[in-house]
Amino acid sequence: MTAAAQFGRRGRFGRVEPNAPYDGRFRFCRIMFRQNPYGDGDGWSVDYPRADINLSYRLSELTATSVGKDAHGNFNHAVFQLTDAELYKCPFIMMTEPGGSYFDDDEASRLGDYLLRGGFLWADDFWGERAWANWSEQIGKALPSAEYPIIDLPLSHSMFHMLYQVPAVPQIPSINFWARSGQTSERGAESRVPHARVILDEHGNIMVLSTHNTDFGDAFEREGDDRAYFDRFAGVGYAFGINALLYAMTH
Repeated sequence: MTAAAQFGRRGRFGRVEPNAPYDGRFRFCRIMFRQNPYGDGDGWSVDYPRADINLSYRLSELTATSVGKDAHGNFNHAVFQLTDAELYKCPFIMMTEPGGSYFDDDEASRLGDYLLRGGFLWADDFWGERAWANWSEQIGKALPSAEYPIIDLPLSHSMFHMLYQVPAVPQIPSINFWARSGQTSERGAESRVPHARVILDEHGNIMVLSTHNTDFGDAFEREGDDRAYFDRFAGVGYAFGINALLYAMTH
């Protein structure tokens, strides 16, 4: 059974693309996970692969970072399970809709080891209290909260000022929700406040960034689908995203 079949999902466009070989340059690494029936989320493949590709493109365009491409000039990206040994070649990994995630003991152990060895996880696009409760439980299997508490990241933190000055955590809705409602809070009053919450290592460096009640992935994936959506959300989304990548690669 393939990993995609085992984990019950395929890519947004019907298939999981083969992983690009690691060549020492930046490669967007996405995590494939199983669904928790008690969680809240649409699966690991939300925003895949366009968010991965577009954020890689903007990183290459807006910074001096060397970003990997294939022989045809396409930006490299990869999808891994947490138990994949090649995870350690990714200084940065991303999960989308982690409010629906489930980690078994082996996956949690490997994720904790990856993070404590200097890895960086960005978990994005989950809304409301049920999703938060599930995510805090799952990440707590990897980094127990008694030793590694989750805190709100103050706006004075260097991550908000790496390349761009980010004055607030933007609330970015999915393009479809915004088109229907004109609103940004997808769960009404329950998700009114967006958060950038983090888990720090013993030196004070961010290991886990959780962007709750906001959807940066759609700002990346859907940047070319609607000019009004682009004008309102892509700029603030990329400013935050580029800062997060630069922080991940330098701390």
